[in-house]
Parts: sequence; C-alpha cells; structure tokens
Amino acid sequence: MTDGALPEAGSSGGDLETRRISRRRLIGVIGVLGLGTGFGGRVLVNAGAASATGRSTVARRRAKKQVPQWMMIFDLRSCDGCKVCALACQQAHYLPAETEWIKVYELVGADGQPYYLPKPCMMCEDPPCLAVCPVGATFRTDEGVVLVDQDVCIGCRTCMAACPYESRYFNAEPGPKAPPQPFPRSPEWPVPQVVGTVGKCVLCAARLPAGQLPACASACGMGVIYIGDLTTDVAVNGLGKTVKISEFLRENDAVRLKEELGTNPRVYYIPGHGQQLDAQG
Repeated sequence: MTDGALPEAGSSGGDLETRRISRRRLIGVIGVLGLGTGFGGRVLVNAGAASATGRSTVARRRAKKQVPQWMMIFDLRSCDGCKVCALACQQAHYLPAETEWIKVYELVGADGQPYYLPKPCMMCEDPPCLAVCPVGATFRTDEGVVLVDQDVCIGCRTCMAACPYESRYFNAEPGPKAPPQPFPRSPEWPVPQVVGTVGKCVLCAARLPAGQLPACASACGMGVIYIGDLTTDVAVNGLGKTVKISEFLRENDAVRLKEELGTNPRVYYIPGHGQQLDAQG
C-alpha cells in the first residue's frame, strides 16, 4: 500500500470550481429526490413527473417525521486516483496539509493491476470510537453521522486507537487561517479545528440540509462519490447521476471494509475490477 502526496492547488487535479455542480443544481437534484429537508428546485430529467414525486416524498417524510439516514458509495470503477476529493476536503475545512480526512490509497488487485481506494470516516452504526470516549465528545446524530464535539474533547486519543479504519486525526498544529464561514462553527462544521483535539470527516453535515453535497463528492469530476439517504433509498453524485441505493449496491456487488468487525459502516464500495477490499482500510 502506498500513499502519495496530495496535488497542489491548481495542479493536475484541475480547477475545483469548474468541476463542481452549481449550488442551484444540487438543491434541485437533492430536493427532487427527497434527500434534503423540504428542498425544492428544478429537475434534470422528466421534470413534471419527478417534481411531483419529489414533493410527495418530502410531504410523506414530513408527515412521518422521518429524518435522512446518510450514507456514501464509492464507485471505484471510475476512480483514477487524482486525489481531488482529498484536496477539496482540506480546502473546505481549512485543514493542515498533513491532515487528510479522506485518504486515497493506491493498491494492487488480485490481477496485479493498481487501483485506488478513497477512505473517509466509515460513519459506523456501531462505532467503537463512541464507546471508548471518556467524556462523551464523540456522538452519533439521528441522521447517522458520527461527529466529535471539539469543545468537549480532551485530546486523549483513545478514540483514535479504537477506530479500526484509522480515520481519526489529532490536531497537533493549527490549520490555515479560515475566513468567515458559511455555517456557524459546530460539530457538523468544525472550522477551524481546535488544537489539541481529535478531528475527522464529518460528511460535510452542515452542507446537507442546505442542499449541498459534501465537498469531496461535488469536486470529483469522475462521479465516483455518491451521497445517499437510506430512508428514500436514493443517492446522487457530483455529476447529477442518481441511483436507487438498494439496487445499485446489489447489482454491483458492493462491499464494506472490515465488515467482520460488526461496526456496520455506512460507506460502501463498488470494486468492479476484481479487487479484494475486505482486508483493506
């Protein structure tokens, strides 16, 4: 397993702004699919029917007081290892260069061919990190997002040792100076990071109710990363492609990392090239 350096801003990763779907379009896509909370917006395909379906889905969820159950899918068949997702995450959260909330590994498959594996926090349904935190700084939201309250975290790093995916990072140094942010600072949007605490991928949880995809998904020009809602059984990627989660995972033999540990991660991978992912992560 090798882990190369992230591309510099403006390098071969391309201009992130040109590779992002506009906020207006994302609101439309997520709203129609019922992925957000009462979002409206335009429809990309079959406007009339899809719009009516979206409105009825939102209405039903409001009536039942359902909340989204967020998850992610990585379609490795399209991943070229460009690491734009990792760079976009760093830039969005003003992380130090050495802190990668989503790491992209270069691995070798059973056929001897290289492939790439992006790895964020697995957003486990049974997270070991939560159980060992002595002060309750780690918690899981009703939407299934595992977060860290850095105003409570004492930096003991017990959660880092407990995470079988090595997806947590200690904030030893301050990150780049952050300008005024689009969201109030909170566990859902921990910008800037608090030195002496633990941080990790937050699934850009503050962006989701605003109709925006996570930074990694919207920046990926290959459409590798999907954000999905298990409640509505629909996921969307940064290119506007939508899939029915249950069918997409089943038909493409999706897997999760280290399933044998019983953590029940909400991050799924579609190998597609004969890779054996169960030992990775």
